Amino acid sequence: METSRSCQSCRNKALVPDNDTGNMVCTSCGVVQEFDNYQAHIGGITGPAGTYVRIGTVGSGSVNNFKENKIFEAQKFIEDFMFKLGLSGSKSHEVKLLVEKITDAEYGQGNWFPVFVGACAYVVMRKDHKMLPIVEVADLVGCDVYELGRMITRVVEFMDFKLPEFDIVNSFERSIKRCPSFGEVSEDVVKKMLQQGIFLVHCLIKWFVTTGRKPMPVVAAVLVFVGELNQVNVKMEDVAQELHVALVTCRRRYKELLERLVQVARVLPWGKDVTVKNILKNAPSVIQYMEMKSMAKCSDKKQSFEPFECNIEGLVGDCLRKEIGYGFDSYTIEDSSSNYFELDRSSNLASDYPDKFQISTECLTMIYSKFLDEVSLVKAEIGGENIRKRRKTFDLQACTDWWKGKSDLSKKLFLKQILDKDVGLDVMPPSFDKACLAKEKRREKIKAAKLRIQRIMRPEIANSSYSNDLCLFEPEKCEKKKRKRVKVDIDWEDLIIETLLLHNVKEEEIEKGHYNALLALHVFSDHGIE
Repeated sequence: METSRSCQSCRNKALVPDNDTGNMVCTSCGVVQEFDNYQAHIGGITGPAGTYVRIGTVGSGSVNNFKENKIFEAQKFIEDFMFKLGLSGSKSHEVKLLVEKITDAEYGQGNWFPVFVGACAYVVMRKDHKMLPIVEVADLVGCDVYELGRMITRVVEFMDFKLPEFDIVNSFERSIKRCPSFGEVSEDVVKKMLQQGIFLVHCLIKWFVTTGRKPMPVVAAVLVFVGELNQVNVKMEDVAQELHVALVTCRRRYKELLERLVQVARVLPWGKDVTVKNILKNAPSVIQYMEMKSMAKCSDKKQSFEPFECNIEGLVGDCLRKEIGYGFDSYTIEDSSSNYFELDRSSNLASDYPDKFQISTECLTMIYSKFLDEVSLVKAEIGGENIRKRRKTFDLQACTDWWKGKSDLSKKLFLKQILDKDVGLDVMPPSFDKACLAKEKRREKIKAAKLRIQRIMRPEIANSSYSNDLCLFEPEKCEKKKRKRVKVDIDWEDLIIETLLLHNVKEEEIEKGHYNALLALHVFSDHGIE
């Protein structure tokens, strides 16, 4: 088959392809045309090679060497990054496999690759129900949290994963073990703090403090509180910096925790004196009360408080006898004699069961004589003067047995189990309370706006019912006494409410607060303009 091209030798257009080599040959002079079968290289570095121009044969470099170097540098970066995150060898291998699977073993270079590796590490740990804070990964990568979050979303969508919910308890356990602020604390104290912290975290979940909020500030607030409760020198600034969270948010969550504990303390006999400032001193009694409430098994409503009343009486009696936080010296007449008077406190049982509680006169004489001997011994040791000497500082030894750790809330529970527990306080979510308060404020603004509209449209009716916004004076006879002007602040929300009322918008719709939608629907629409 002849082509339209001309021969390079004789200029005749009689070129036909050779069956063996595929080169073009002139039928007139028989000259083979040079470089006539060149094929363009398309399809990437692994595409088909040409006949005369092949991959890696031009210049001093090699494409194969470039690819090998790129893979080597990428794998080295992944190993270094896994070491900084503190992941084990098996988890590091899973991250490498995920990166290799998504990139088809091509890996990559550039600013996007570290973000991609961090997202893969987060997904692998999250799938295995392990805690790896996204803020910590973003800090190591050197990117924004939202950028890393978008990359995590892309990885999850590409692999079609379903990640489990965020476990705030695992986050608390990991934080208390890895934070440098608790590095010098003994293992026994850390174990106790871990149980107390898990208990408080579950209580905050039940009180909806964690609902719709970032979990790590809540973890930081609980860490600081249990640290102060166990007399560990810890600061909110250090914990917030170690957990890579905002200090202002941590302090806000810490304040919410204190406010919830104050609300729980209201049921105690001295609860009216408990405030946010002194809740730390009363926290042992409050948490003990919450723990006992959570362990009470309620079969029905009538019998729900029967097993608990005895525990409350014992708790109150123990607090009044030992005076935890404001107690007396350990060697006092009252403390030494309390064991003997415990028999008198149980005398109510003797009245109910006289046959089981019969004490002879000899036993009573022996008990009384032993009591007099010990009282004289205590007076000799103390000197008989400062019998009721108060402690100046908070004595931790006097309340070391307040925490039992036997409640189920000190262990990992499901959400339904947490909500079924009773800890002495049932509250609504803070967002719900704020919404109700905002709705009440809007309702009051609507009433005030209606009165202002009525005062303008019908002043003879409005003057009798609404005079706060008017400049009214006393009669001329009372020249010295004049009624002062009552200043009413009107902001942009009041003006919007007035506009919506003038356009006959229902009050129920205005109370919801969706002003932009209502303005677009009733004021700026074609129907509203007409």
